[in-house]
Amino acid sequence: MENRNLASSVTISAERALHLLSQGDLELVGQILESSNAIFLARVRDPEIETLAIYKPRQGERPLWDFDFGTLCLREVAAHLVSQALGWPRIPPTTLRDGPYGLGALQLYIAADPHAHYFTLRDERRSDLLPVALFDILTNNADRKGGHLLLDPWDRIWAIDNALTFHSEPKLRTVIWDFAGQAIPAPYLADLCAVGEELTEQGMLRQSLRALLSEPEIDALEIRRAALTTSATFPTPDPTRRQIPWPVI
Repeated sequence: MENRNLASSVTISAERALHLLSQGDLELVGQILESSNAIFLARVRDPEIETLAIYKPRQGERPLWDFDFGTLCLREVAAHLVSQALGWPRIPPTTLRDGPYGLGALQLYIAADPHAHYFTLRDERRSDLLPVALFDILTNNADRKGGHLLLDPWDRIWAIDNALTFHSEPKLRTVIWDFAGQAIPAPYLADLCAVGEELTEQGMLRQSLRALLSEPEIDALEIRRAALTTSATFPTPDPTRRQIPWPVI
């Protein structure tokens, strides 16, 4: 690490992080064995800085019956793009690039409190959890477990593991039902309305998402966005479907 600064989620801007992730030298550090898919801890560096990252190669994805094989890494990147367009929630910078095991998602590593998760945060951090809950409804997240929320050393909450998103059919499964039936706060409604312009046929967000999602999936995203702005209310669980993922953490 001579002549390099060690970058972290607080010392590096999102723009600089994305440049480093997409252009830096990538070296695997080890495999994260707890995941059902092949996930690796990696080191990314350029002449100025280096950082840790999470590498999720396409070829390491476990086939699922309802999500097309090889699309999970694309959905991770799409989730980051949508969060950037909205301004919330906090998702680590994520890009798509080639690595030692081929094309995959590469995401900035977040150093986090290993004991913190949704169930330890829900009572005192409701305002920080609200945008995550709203984002998951918008993106149709089929797997928001409690452990997918990280608390970093600067007391910020990050939402990770956003691969099972953007399906064109209803798939929402989440542990965050705290806001069901409640009004969506006006600032978040304004953000949802504003991003609608980006999802029009010529909108920049739609153009970017076309490289990652199918057209029906982007159309379904816009339908969900419009429904949220019309109802201005968090939906309630559908009693005919399983609404909570397993395991919950």
